[in-house]
Amino acid sequence: MPKNTRKNRLASRELFISCVVPLHNEAENIEAFVQALSAKLTEHTDHAEIILVDDGSRDDTAAIVVSKLLSDQVKFIRFSRNFGKEKALTAGLNRASGEVCILIDADFQHPVETIDNFLASWSEGYDMVYGVRDNRNAETWLKRSFTRMFYWFMKNMGEISVPANAGDYRLLDKTVVDALNRCCERSRFMKGLYAWVGFKSIEVVYPVAERRAGDSSWNFFRLTELALTGIFSFSDIPLRVWSLVGLFVSALSFLAALYIIIDTLLFGETVPGYATLLTVVVFFGGVQMLSIGILGEYISRVFQEVKRRPQYIVAEKYGFDVEEA
Repeated sequence: MPKNTRKNRLASRELFISCVVPLHNEAENIEAFVQALSAKLTEHTDHAEIILVDDGSRDDTAAIVVSKLLSDQVKFIRFSRNFGKEKALTAGLNRASGEVCILIDADFQHPVETIDNFLASWSEGYDMVYGVRDNRNAETWLKRSFTRMFYWFMKNMGEISVPANAGDYRLLDKTVVDALNRCCERSRFMKGLYAWVGFKSIEVVYPVAERRAGDSSWNFFRLTELALTGIFSFSDIPLRVWSLVGLFVSALSFLAALYIIIDTLLFGETVPGYATLLTVVVFFGGVQMLSIGILGEYISRVFQEVKRRPQYIVAEKYGFDVEEA
């Protein structure tokens, strides 16, 4: 869509905006958040939808949405169990009808005021506007260190470069949403897919707010699992590096064998030391186990893909056409 057309659509309040909001145990936040988000959207358009996707919450999130929040603007999807945030975002994108789609969390850490900047950048011709957090001061030193390592790896070793400190908070033009919906892999790393589809993009820095209530479900192990999914989905370097390791170890083995032959010819046969033999066996055993583990990570993801199970199961939905899956 030409830049002038976008500006006219936004100025005329005719722009259709979809918002996808993944939910997991957000009973304490959801009512106030939907009110704040709806008020912000009303400042810009008369045509909006808010798609709430409950990813297997164990609290009263679903009950509050169904009893208090459903309307012509607010739609709701409830999964049969917890499938993960990546699948919740996917379900919302699959059903988003807007000319633009905004992905936002319901814990108030994504300030709704940043939507003003998102829409302004979209009207200037950008197809994807992604939020970049201004700091990570609230995180532990260990988490910040692993985060820097991950983004460094993706930038230098990955198939695509994932912008540092950019999360799921972003605006996507309809063309970007359509491209993402054509990506059918089961092991989904959304930040990688945003970068992989391309399109004209720009960052918007936003201040990270405190979580209004409740606790985050993203612990260190879940974040590590997500990071590994990103690495194994968008880089084959872990596979290729073991070819180099194998070549290096083979070269060392050849040199060691050559040394033993020459030593035996010159000085006669000697009894090898037990410690040396044990060290060598343990070293090569560790190398083999590590390389098999790397192969296993890739094979497990191939295994998930070939089964072709649905990415998620919808238990209930409100506000959508009856025939829609």
